[in-house]
Amino acid sequence: MTELSGKVALITGASRGIGYGVAEALVARGDKVAITGRNEDALKEAVEKLGADRAIYIAGKAHDEAHQVAAVERTMEAFGRVDYLVNNAGTNPVFGPIADVDLAVARKVFETNVISALGFAQQTWKAWQSEHGGAIVNIASVAGVSASPFVGVYGVSKAAMINLTQQLAHEFAPYVTVNAIAPAVVKTKFATALYEGREEEVAGKYPMGRLGVPADIGGAAAYFTSEASAWVTGQTLVIDGGLFLNAGVA
Repeated sequence: MTELSGKVALITGASRGIGYGVAEALVARGDKVAITGRNEDALKEAVEKLGADRAIYIAGKAHDEAHQVAAVERTMEAFGRVDYLVNNAGTNPVFGPIADVDLAVARKVFETNVISALGFAQQTWKAWQSEHGGAIVNIASVAGVSASPFVGVYGVSKAAMINLTQQLAHEFAPYVTVNAIAPAVVKTKFATALYEGREEEVAGKYPMGRLGVPADIGGAAAYFTSEASAWVTGQTLVIDGGLFLNAGVA
């Protein structure tokens, strides 16, 4: 899909993992990207790999409103537009039953996984998309589609993100499409605890016989930021290697 080459995407949490996979996919088709994250060294390395002529970075914490404003402003200064927003920044600092979760931790999860996505969407809308259109892609999770053991708070936050996707799609239509991607386990540092030391066992639950990789999600994000999906909005695409065919979530 090259018909939209030359557009600009702001991708949060993109120094590595899924966010970086999305950045790679968009740069490969000719787009420019602004990536965010907390680790400046990792961001610099990512920009070097993506190409300094195609990418910039803005370091900061996703839940920080000042960072949200600065990221959009910097993108506009560097590229003059921000056609796409990919909300990928997320956190999951706690595993275990939701009945026992510390409420302060739960608030942190929602601040990063949901409120930050709303904040970035508001800033992108104001800066460019309200007048010029574009697309927003929210990275959710299969844990937001169906209850998942041990990651309850994370799953509830991702369910909220899916509902946020629908609400934004309704409010931002017809100028901006807003869709979500709900991956199962993707091989990233973020998800290591879900498969480390037992990858073959976990992958055995998937009809496709393997876990996901960032490029699997990058391809879907490329679709949702292309003319091919111009009449698709408010939807959540589950990318799970067939996991739900076995009626379970890893």
